[in-house]
Order: sequence, then structure tokens, then C-alpha cells
Amino acid sequence: MHRRKQADKQTTTIVDKKISEISTIKSRLFTAGISLLQVDRDYQLPRGTAGTTLREPNVKGERAIAAALGTRPELLWRTRYHASGLRKSPQPRENYVRPATMAQRQNEARA
Repeated sequence: MHRRKQADKQTTTIVDKKISEISTIKSRLFTAGISLLQVDRDYQLPRGTAGTTLREPNVKGERAIAAALGTRPELLWRTRYHASGLRKSPQPRENYVRPATMAQRQNEARA
């Protein structure tokens, strides 16, 4: 049958950028041998803050993860900061949209 037109195009959506951003940060943490729970403990954050920060903006969580990786938050979350390094305020609505889970993305690809 016919292929979907979307499969022919190389388009990057906001959700794709967000998923890429999250996976890059998680892989850097894994390579450094640091868990999200360890970041919470080391920087006295409430449990789950670092994990939530990957999906939604949180200043303290962003700073803690960046410090654990020895970098600056604006280099990890380009969607949350201006090119000058200043944090976007207020955050764009897209930064609060949860990306689909891997299972949901796979189901969409099959359909």
C-alpha cells in the first residue's frame, strides 16, 4: 500500500527535541555513574525532583543535575534557556507538554 507522507519527511517536532534532550541528559548521567535519586540526595531535593525536572522545568532540579554533571543548566536544556544563558520566564507552554511514552510512540509508528 501507500506509505504515510510523514515517514518521507525529516521533520523535527518540539516533542522530538524534548525526547532527544531527555535521553542525552540521562545518558550523560548513566555514563558518569550518577542516578537521579543520587542527585536528589546529594543536593537535598525532595525525592523525585530530578526525574520530574527531565520532563518539566524546575530551577533547583536543573541546577542540581547540571552541577552533578559539571556543566551549566543552559547547556543541557536549550529549550528552557535563551541563547544568552538567561532562563526563559515564563517558560513556554511546550515545556510542560509530556512526551508520549516509548510504547505509545511504537504503537503510533505501527498504525
